[in-house]
Amino acid sequence: MKKRICAFFFGILCTAALVGCGLAEEAEPEDTELPKVELVVWGAEEDAELMNQIIRSFQAEYQGQADFQISFEVQGESQCKDVLIGELEEGADVFTFADDQLSTLAAAGALEPIKNADEIRNRNLASTVEAATVNNQLYAYPLTADNGYFLYYNKKYITEEQVKTLDGILEAAAASGGKFTMDWSSAWYVYAFFGNTGLEVGLNDDGITNYCTWNQTEGDIRGIDVARAMLRIAGHSGFASCTDEEFLAGVRNGTVIAGVSGVWNSVAIKEAWGADAGAAKLPTYTCNGGQIQMASFSGCKLIGVNAYSEYPEWASLLAEWITNEENQQLRFEMRGQGPSNTVVANSAEIRQSPAIAALLAQSEFSQIQRVGGKFWDPVTKFAENMAAGNPSGQNLQEQLDEMAESISAR
Repeated sequence: MKKRICAFFFGILCTAALVGCGLAEEAEPEDTELPKVELVVWGAEEDAELMNQIIRSFQAEYQGQADFQISFEVQGESQCKDVLIGELEEGADVFTFADDQLSTLAAAGALEPIKNADEIRNRNLASTVEAATVNNQLYAYPLTADNGYFLYYNKKYITEEQVKTLDGILEAAAASGGKFTMDWSSAWYVYAFFGNTGLEVGLNDDGITNYCTWNQTEGDIRGIDVARAMLRIAGHSGFASCTDEEFLAGVRNGTVIAGVSGVWNSVAIKEAWGADAGAAKLPTYTCNGGQIQMASFSGCKLIGVNAYSEYPEWASLLAEWITNEENQQLRFEMRGQGPSNTVVANSAEIRQSPAIAALLAQSEFSQIQRVGGKFWDPVTKFAENMAAGNPSGQNLQEQLDEMAESISAR
């Protein structure tokens, strides 16, 4: 009898325990609600399709970790700095911008420094890492390495030997009745003549004003040597100073057989010249009796993370995703833009692109554009006068002195 009673009470206790467990589980249901993450991405209008595709792949990759609300908004890369600094807390979480805006954005506290900087440095070309760095701190993710210029030429009129020197190109142009063009109204292109001469220009430590020795009167190459070389080129029947738009129009109507430009014109030039479309690094030019390799300003596009983002970790992950190897390959395929990622840059597909290959070849002789605002107008004034043949007859050294003084003005 006692055994039956014990068994009876034991059964009641077990039932109670099981019911209790069920009630506890019922009272405390598992919380499955995902945290909401809202991010805004800024980029060029031409990138809208590409960026939206990248955003979708990011959301798929991290599905189940957050409730993502990510939107793409059009914002020109060249104006990004001004728009962002005007209202940092209302700006995009992730944004594309040209590298010459980096110093200003970093100084304004607009950029979240890169936490895994060594990883990002190891994945990208050294020039793009340098472009994304201020005072040894990496502030942005390299995206492209194609904001530079090189030579386009028509193989029908110019041989591979002639394309090595500007003298050869000008001779071929004159013989064909066509022109070699370069935009001397743009100081960006005019740097090509001064860049590898030992004459210098750049930013002072204040990050605003410039130093300039382009008027230097001593050394193997003096400022006046460059000025005289430019005058000789300007007086050649095979040369014309043309804007980028005029260059492309000449390519299409057959009056231009070579010119200095960038990857943005590669498709149009291929359409115009077909199998005769060629691209190469810039040539050498004659200066003070010798050959000087023409230099170039280089630049790239960067992805930044707003230091005021409400979701800095997710914003950083998205910025890294946009710039990873797979998406830089996708960017090249969809937009024809040159990658900063070393694996993609060294791929066979990239090397088979004449424009990208020429840009990479020119990169050995390029310098990252780091000049203050007072650089542009004085150089343009000087170069346009050279292009016109110095009609006023003003002393060349005086013009160089005036240009250098204006560039270096406080």
